[in-house]
Amino acid sequence: MNTANSNVNNQNVNQPNDRMTFMTDEEKIINKLEADGFTDQFKVEKKLLRSTTDPKKTYKAKEIKAVNFYRYEGNSDPDDMSIIYAIETSDGRKGTLIDAYGRYSDEETGAFMQDVEIQKKVSSKWKA
Repeated sequence: MNTANSNVNNQNVNQPNDRMTFMTDEEKIINKLEADGFTDQFKVEKKLLRSTTDPKKTYKAKEIKAVNFYRYEGNSDPDDMSIIYAIETSDGRKGTLIDAYGRYSDEETGAFMQDVEIQKKVSSKWKA
């Protein structure tokens, strides 16, 4: 088994993910996040984060935080990049928000996420 893949499978969502810099398979991290309780899926609509499993649930940027994020690059096309945010809401929901990264990103999602508290977890070896 590839060491990179075993790191993804063993990674706790609350642990630093600086080893993810090399990019990895999106599906594996989504499965891991779901196993860790991030089961809801979100999208940004009309300046609100909306649950796709319960569309009546919407959140303003100040009502959520991104507890971590993961960036990916397509295997065959380096321009095919995406980002997965692990989201926690003020009422306890946990889920993911996926967006393209770079020139194909959704402008509305990007603008919304600029107002969200984002907590990138990195190991102490990278802290000053």
